[in-house]
Amino acid sequence: MAFITADPGICGFACTVRACKSGKRTVTVEITGSECQQVKRLADSLTEMTLKDLFLPLTRNPVYIAAEKSGCHPSCAIPSAVLKAVEVAMDMALPKDVRIKFQPGNESEG
Repeated sequence: MAFITADPGICGFACTVRACKSGKRTVTVEITGSECQQVKRLADSLTEMTLKDLFLPLTRNPVYIAAEKSGCHPSCAIPSAVLKAVEVAMDMALPKDVRIKFQPGNESEG
């Protein structure tokens, strides 16, 4: 099982993602705790993933398809957090924090 706390940034709509292996190549997904309406819709539409789903390209990946249909912002970090949790639940990756960090003072450099 993988349990992730995801903070997508300035919107402040953090959530938790829980992925639990339910079959040989299947994981159940639960996204909870967010006040974001788009993430709530994503949670309702994305409850299970397979090993095959995990490796589909972005344009055919069920997480990103569901995120688009749910109206998630393109830069929302929650879909990526879901994929990371599923990878760990399927023993395809080790749990390791991911971070995007803005560096001060580099805004005008080109």
